[in-house]
Amino acid sequence: MIKNLVVTTSAIALALSVSMAHAKVSDAEAAKLGNELTPLGGEKAGNADGSIPAWDGGITAPPAGYKAGNFHPNPFPDDKVLFTITGQNYKEYEAFLTPGQMKLFATYPDTFNMPVYQTRRSASNPQHVYDATKKNATRAELVQGGNGVQNAAIGVPFPIPQSGVEAIWNHVLRYRGEAIARNGGQAAPTASGDYNVIGFDEILLVKYSNKDATPEALLEENILMKFKQSINSPARLAGTALLVHETMDQVKEPRRAWTYNTGQRRVRRAPNIAYDAPGTASDGLRTTDDFDMFNGAPDRYNWELKGKKELYVAYNSYALHSDNVKYEDILKPGHINPDLTRFEKHRVWVVEATLKEGLRHVYQKRVFFIDEDSWQIQVADMYDNRGELYKVAMAYGINYYEVPTHWSTLDVYHDLNSRRYLALGLDNEDKVYDFSVKPDDRDFTEQALRRAGIR
Repeated sequence: MIKNLVVTTSAIALALSVSMAHAKVSDAEAAKLGNELTPLGGEKAGNADGSIPAWDGGITAPPAGYKAGNFHPNPFPDDKVLFTITGQNYKEYEAFLTPGQMKLFATYPDTFNMPVYQTRRSASNPQHVYDATKKNATRAELVQGGNGVQNAAIGVPFPIPQSGVEAIWNHVLRYRGEAIARNGGQAAPTASGDYNVIGFDEILLVKYSNKDATPEALLEENILMKFKQSINSPARLAGTALLVHETMDQVKEPRRAWTYNTGQRRVRRAPNIAYDAPGTASDGLRTTDDFDMFNGAPDRYNWELKGKKELYVAYNSYALHSDNVKYEDILKPGHINPDLTRFEKHRVWVVEATLKEGLRHVYQKRVFFIDEDSWQIQVADMYDNRGELYKVAMAYGINYYEVPTHWSTLDVYHDLNSRRYLALGLDNEDKVYDFSVKPDDRDFTEQALRRAGIR
């Protein structure tokens, strides 16, 4: 059961008037953005006891000496651990933990812990994203059944959400730059800690976030983003490649996906790259729609906005992000190395997704805990068809301050039954995310996928 939900008066009023067809808010409500609310819709004020400070704009400039292309130095190097939550004392902090987090303490009582630091509300976006978000607030709408968005561009579509599905679309459409190249990979350690790193080359073109994007152009093209991924190691998997075109209105046209298989040397349409299909080379430790904590069509679930909660989440994870750290320093039996983590208390939106009757998914219920300052899902608790906790995922975020955007440097998916986990986004021994790339549509065709796959 989710405890200690704190719901603002305005959020309650909005929740009672949920309407799929009329998601936009009044000019008076939108005027709160940038005043008592942050430009993305979070509460600007701190909490009652001061453990969460007021938002003051987040990180608005890189630290002195930083150059784009470098790994991001910690902007808070003098911060010290305030206290540590352990397998012995975690029940004292139950009000600020998710059921999944508490299960990790119970499963690994001697090794899993959370070092807690002072809260730094470091999340930020460019001003043009804030401006677009304010426009979206009074015009954005869900398409039929909540399976798409219209009348929105660039910024968060629903900064003052009225329903759970609006909040999840805020996560899907949060600003992460206009295009991103990622190199690195993932690892799924065995129970004893042995692992192999699967190396990826990925490129993402976010049409929705283009500085010149308009709702009209997005509606006409019906493309939200394009994504291409190819495996570069180990040799037995090298050349396997994936291409995805994600649509804005998934009622009008669902996701389009293609795969390239090196054995067959051909590109094939892949309509099953969605929902609970196993993630690429993940040993079954994540589903396709677990990628980026949640992606894809929301149509198999009923979504409920439960309110807000104060929660200890992984934030400002610069130690985990550092190129002075090796994969072997991060990947330990059962979970990643807690000495490299940093947890802070933040306010999160709580969204509960319950599987619709007659539809199938390995998760009967999912509960998402979404950062109010960035709309990044910080924690996801997943339940199986018996109603038992099955998996818990946590995003370890930083501010990529050259953009700026708050995004995870590592996503970790824990399977509580197998006592294994998948660490996705490892790049400490590779290249940092590159937000300066300039891909175009020609880089996301079937021919481009074939070229990416040929080794």
